[in-house]
Amino acid sequence: MDIARITQTRHTTKAFDAERQIPENLVEQLRVLLRNAPSSVNSQPWHFVIAATPEAKARVAQATQGGFAYNEPKVRKASHVVVLCARTTLDDAHLSAVLAAEQADGRFATDEAKANQDKSRRFYVNLHQTELQDERSWIERQVYIALGTLLLGAAALDIDACPMEGFDAKALDEALGLTERGLTGVVLVALGYSGADDFNAKLPKSRLPDAALFTEL
Repeated sequence: MDIARITQTRHTTKAFDAERQIPENLVEQLRVLLRNAPSSVNSQPWHFVIAATPEAKARVAQATQGGFAYNEPKVRKASHVVVLCARTTLDDAHLSAVLAAEQADGRFATDEAKANQDKSRRFYVNLHQTELQDERSWIERQVYIALGTLLLGAAALDIDACPMEGFDAKALDEALGLTERGLTGVVLVALGYSGADDFNAKLPKSRLPDAALFTEL
């Protein structure tokens, strides 16, 4: 696989072909990518809502009204829409669930190793909750790691994607019932296949030159 070529040829899709659907086996691969995305101290501070039916996508589209109406056709015409959500806080229940999953998956050879992992993770969670007081920002940074994983993975599977921050977060949380679940929507990703009116597919990719982006020590 030529990763460099994939990054050179992928683009943010501005219009989708509403008649084309992503095969279920590829959707499952994207789910695996999201589940296996890395996060700080394996905190996994996220949840992913996948909308595939017209009814489900219409619920997501409720957050693209008013000033965000330009994103509504992308949500409605895409094959699938993923709502990448952040946990509003990393509470004891979540941290205990992560630790239990790690134990079930065989990551601890001894009780001491398990205790050390729990202590280390809670140290960083406490650091961001109490000392730095930037827990929400820290959690959202982890969500964007998952976003990057999804975008690159989709491109590798020849699936087009459009990440979107242009939506009403409060309306989205209400439409999907996220608040009562301790979640909030951070970013949307429309997935599918580029339509004939996707103007961005015809434009050359533009990035700053290497000299402006890299320093070699």
